[in-house]
Amino acid sequence: VQLQAYGGGLVQAGGSLRLSCAASGRTFSIYGMGWFRQAPGMEREFVAAITWIGGSTEYADSVKGRFTISKDNAKNQLYLQMNSLKPEDTAVYFCAAQLFGAISWSRGSWGQGTQLTVSS
Repeated sequence: VQLQAYGGGLVQAGGSLRLSCAASGRTFSIYGMGWFRQAPGMEREFVAAITWIGGSTEYADSVKGRFTISKDNAKNQLYLQMNSLKPEDTAVYFCAAQLFGAISWSRGSWGQGTQLTVSS
C-alpha cells in the first residue's frame, strides 16, 4: 500500500485545516489508518486512527474535541479535519496504514508527511 499525505500549510492559531491522505495499491489489505505527527526535536506521536471497515476512531488526548478523522473508502482517502489549531500542533503529519496479516503501525505503510505550521 502506498500513501501520500497532502494539505499541510501555514495557519493562524484558532484556524482550521484539513489534511488528506491518498492510498493506492493493495488497499483491500488495509485494516486501519491513522495520523501521526513529529515536531522538531521530538519523537513521532500518535494523533488519531480509524478502522477501515467499521470506522471506529481513536484520538490522542491532546487533539480530542478539536480534530476529526474520517475516511472515504470508495476514494481510498483518509482525512484529518483540524479545528482550533494551536502553535503546539506544528509538526510534520504522517498518514499510516495497518495491514491485515500484521496489524501493527511499525509493520504497516507510511506516507511521506506534510508540514503544518500554526502561527501564534
